[in-house]
Amino acid sequence: MRTVQAQPQGRSHGDSLPAAKDLARETAAAAARGEPLVVMVTLAGCAYCELVRRHYLLPLLAEGRVPVVQIDMRSQGELRSASGQPVREAALARQWKVTMAPTVLFLGPGGTELAPRLSGYSEDFYGGYLDSALEQARARLAATRRG
Repeated sequence: MRTVQAQPQGRSHGDSLPAAKDLARETAAAAARGEPLVVMVTLAGCAYCELVRRHYLLPLLAEGRVPVVQIDMRSQGELRSASGQPVREAALARQWKVTMAPTVLFLGPGGTELAPRLSGYSEDFYGGYLDSALEQARARLAATRRG
């Protein structure tokens, strides 16, 4: 099992993840590449969110293989849900029953969760949990593509 690098490699995306805009399109594009869409539900000012973003998700994004986006669980910003309907970020977080930041989801087409979400932060094994969830999501995505 490969542990996620703690420092970004390759192209830089600055200090933040791209905002989710159209989850139907983003999940379909990710699945076409054999990858889940990784969605971080964050909260402005959350120190643990910043740790997960900087040390785990930005490096994944910099590798260029796994698409990663974020939404803010209190934002009234609008995006398209995985079903293609307009929705506010805060409402989507409530629909997903996200009560803790950070929460990282691994989504497939239609917004299906492909692996158990990671809620909160534990520095001891976070990279291993992230790697495991990505492996599970990829395997489930591959199985649905075959079946």
